Parts: sequence; C-alpha cells; structure tokens
Amino acid sequence: MFNNISHSYDFLNHFFSLGIDVLWRKKAIRILKKKNPKLILDVATGTADFAIEAIRMKMPDAKVVGVDISAGMLEVGRKKIAKRGMGDQIVLQLADSENLPFSDHHFDAFTVAFGVRNFQNLSKGMSEMLRVLKPGGTGIIIEFSRPTKFPIKQLFTFYFKYIMPGIGKLVSKDSRAYTYLPESVDAFPAGKKFTDLMESLGYKDCQCIPLSGGIASIYIGVK
Repeated sequence: MFNNISHSYDFLNHFFSLGIDVLWRKKAIRILKKKNPKLILDVATGTADFAIEAIRMKMPDAKVVGVDISAGMLEVGRKKIAKRGMGDQIVLQLADSENLPFSDHHFDAFTVAFGVRNFQNLSKGMSEMLRVLKPGGTGIIIEFSRPTKFPIKQLFTFYFKYIMPGIGKLVSKDSRAYTYLPESVDAFPAGKKFTDLMESLGYKDCQCIPLSGGIASIYIGVK
C-alpha cells in the first residue's frame, strides 16, 4: 500500500494537515537537540521528512539512519536527500522495524513520525527500538491521537473518516490507503495507554505531550 502511494505521500501529508505536521516535527526535533545525539535511527522513515528536518534544524554533527519496509517510499526519500545534498549525513535502508539489523546499544536516539501505529506487533517494534538504543539514549515518537474535547473531537472525526479518504483516493489512486489511516488511529493505544506500554517494556521517564488540541502527541522515553 505504501509503495502505491509513495508518489503522492508528501503532498497529501502536508495538504491534509495544512502544514501543521511540519511544526510537530520541528517541536520534536527541538526536544531531541537538547540531548545532542550523534547517531540517530529514524524508524518508519517513509520519505525521510523527519530525518531531513533533523539535519536542517542545525544538527551539523548528527548522522541519521532511516529504515522503512517500503522500497517505494525510500526511493522518494533518497531523491529528496540527494537534492538537498545531505547524502553524507542521512542513509536510508530497507528494514523491518520489528527485526532491526543493528547491534544492541548502537544509537544515541531514535525517532518515529506517524509510524508506530503501523507496526504489526507494537510491543515487539517498541522493544526492538529499545534494544538498539544506548543506555541513557532517548526515543521520540510522534503519533496521531484522538481528541476528546468538543468541538475538536467532532471536527476531527468527521474530517478523518469522511473528507480525508475521498481526497486521498482521488489523488493517490489507492482506495485503501486513506480509509486505513483512521482505522489505524482508532486502533492505536494513545496517551497514557501508550506510555504505560512503554514503561512495561523498560522505557523510563516516559512523557506524552499533546499537540494541536490532542490531534497528535509526542511521546518521549529513555533507556
């Protein structure tokens, strides 16, 4: 599915969020910068938006390894990286988030933007990212959540379930992709349920920072 929509993925992301997703990434990277990581793993990197933004936001000494299970998405990401001359700092490779091809305690930090809800086995994927993180390293995750307050809850539900799938199908030519999105958000254990899961797997100092009225959240955990 992600291979099928890779050609229109970036456009639709920014279109549907009115560009707010860029601000969410910037906020997450500002948190990450305080940790001064040198080697970052970007899981479910897609077209490498998070990786590119990390380097763009004045992290000159950092290197990012982006992994994704979709070859189509990675191909788009590699073109973007080459166009920006960031090939020395960002490397993309095909890999499964639930079976990461890296040794234990390898990365200073990991990031995931809108990817963990797509893990087939959420606990296994979260455990794998913790495994490859160095002791004291930080994981930062951005993921959609479900607003609970009126009228954001009602507007979000209507937009997500009725407006987005129709436009997504028209532009991406994939009828499944943008009906899958609200389904995956509904199934994701957002907020405290997710931080509780992180803690049960061994993450410490877990935090959840709501974004834009609860449309999305930043999750932070330390090894």
